Amino acid sequence: MDSTCRNPNSPDSENLSGATGLNLPSGSCLRISLWRHFLFWALAIFGCSADLLTKYWAFSVPSLRGGAVWWLWEGHAGFQQSLNEGALFGLGQGQVGWFAIFSLVALIAIPLWLFCFGAASDLWLLVTLGCIMGGIVGNLYDRLGWHGLRWEQFILTRSGPVYAVRDWILWCWDFDRGLVWPNFNIADSLLVCGAVSLVLHAYWNGRRVEAESQEGLSRRR
Repeated sequence: MDSTCRNPNSPDSENLSGATGLNLPSGSCLRISLWRHFLFWALAIFGCSADLLTKYWAFSVPSLRGGAVWWLWEGHAGFQQSLNEGALFGLGQGQVGWFAIFSLVALIAIPLWLFCFGAASDLWLLVTLGCIMGGIVGNLYDRLGWHGLRWEQFILTRSGPVYAVRDWILWCWDFDRGLVWPNFNIADSLLVCGAVSLVLHAYWNGRRVEAESQEGLSRRR
């Protein structure tokens, strides 16, 4: 069973390819199947659940308080609690409110683009944005303070609710020499991998469009 997003007789349908970048045939009736809806939301829910459950576990381990590290590979990889009031890689510290607003906008824009403007017909985009959606919700949950943490649990000189992202994965080249990658979590991984996937998609889609254009010119000659 399909849900119709566009009327094939609508003049807007001719411009659908340009709006979505998917090069859909003019006048076609775009239909997004229910299984694609299911796939998108399943990826988002699974990604968000994995992020929140692992954060809950990492911040419920008393031995990790105070900057302690649980090493999996001594000096290189392990678990360490960290609270990030910025974005990825610790950028924009203290701008939690702005990042929360951007996240809310993205939560509305992504489903609209996929299911109202037809981007869900591209499976690559659907999977990528499903993962990104899960990462956005996972970190937004923390920025809104829904985890219930308080600063006095971590820093004696600060009090009040924590509006920060819980990071717990530690990766470093050499911990003793300070060659440490900023702590991150599952949501961060989903966002970074999703961003890389979008760049690759744009590259390959651009090459495909260029090849089709060259083929069309060759036929006209």
